[in-house]
Amino acid sequence: MSRPPNRGPSRSGPNRGPSRGGPPRRGGGPPRFVPPPRPVEPEDEAKQKEEAIELEGTIAAVLAGTMFRVKLRNGHEVLAHISGKMRKKFIRLVIGDAVKIEMSPYDMDKARIVYRIG
Repeated sequence: MSRPPNRGPSRSGPNRGPSRGGPPRRGGGPPRFVPPPRPVEPEDEAKQKEEAIELEGTIAAVLAGTMFRVKLRNGHEVLAHISGKMRKKFIRLVIGDAVKIEMSPYDMDKARIVYRIG
């Protein structure tokens, strides 16, 4: 009996030819695309954007899920939650407590309570 002609490597064996995944081969092929470096922003602008706004207010209402309605000194009311450290130390808050809050400059309706003043 004669053997069938050689038709190249089988697809099921360990030598399956060039793979499409995995690390690139050394030396072959075009160089990979490297994006240009980002422009460096001045530190003052970057710090100012990410910095939280600290304000003082009074607890106006206690809501479900450790959420509070806090009335600020300027008359606005925001929805606030307790920070993790206050939760960890079991700091209790009641209506009328003066608190220090942090707000993101991106969302002025929500805040985090970070300190109970009294």
